[in-house]
Amino acid sequence: MTAPYPAPSFTGPRLEAAIIDLDGTMIDTADDFTAGLNGMLAQLDAEETTREEVVGYVGKGSEHLIRSVLAPRFETEHAQERFDEALAIYQAEYAKINGVHTRLYPDVEAGLRAMRDAGLRLACVTNKPHRFALELLQQYGLAQYFSVVLGGDSLAKKKPDPLPMLTAAAQLGVEPSATVAIGDSENDALAGRAAGMATLTVPYGYNHGQAIQTIKSDGIVASLLDAAKAIAAHQSTT
Repeated sequence: MTAPYPAPSFTGPRLEAAIIDLDGTMIDTADDFTAGLNGMLAQLDAEETTREEVVGYVGKGSEHLIRSVLAPRFETEHAQERFDEALAIYQAEYAKINGVHTRLYPDVEAGLRAMRDAGLRLACVTNKPHRFALELLQQYGLAQYFSVVLGGDSLAKKKPDPLPMLTAAAQLGVEPSATVAIGDSENDALAGRAAGMATLTVPYGYNHGQAIQTIKSDGIVASLLDAAKAIAAHQSTT
């Protein structure tokens, strides 16, 4: 079922590639984050977190996630002192449960298949550590669609910096102007725009706890399948 969002308005050349976010865009991973963080917090003798708290922090990488969770639970200096320990514990805890408490969003694989069948080259660019991202894509049978997968630890900078988007486009062999960035958060749109790409936003993810309408993009699409349809409509006019 298509949500009543205005049709995206692309300008620019025919699109040759799509760069797609992972957490909150393809897979709902908030309960995994919550479980991993609670495993960490238990070892730090700190109060548990909740999905509701965590979704406001997701999307900026593991370091930001840990700092955000520690901040309300420890004095500033103590939080800084325990950061390295907390990050190591969290990564060990997350490795145990990666994918256990997750679900695929509707029409994700159908959308990826439609984009691939339309001749688009596909990359997954996420701020999640690369090994966790690859494991998750493989678990859901999605890795086959992507010729490039970049994680938050793959390069010197993460989204919203444009470096991961520009690197992915270069590895795909396409110009940024012929690429669309698809994600659920402002970071995805900021990174895509800064790289000179078209941008699409899905409304069901996390977006740091902010309303989806606050994101400046070329349009909101109800699913990745709707994104594929919007891209096809653009192709027919170029």
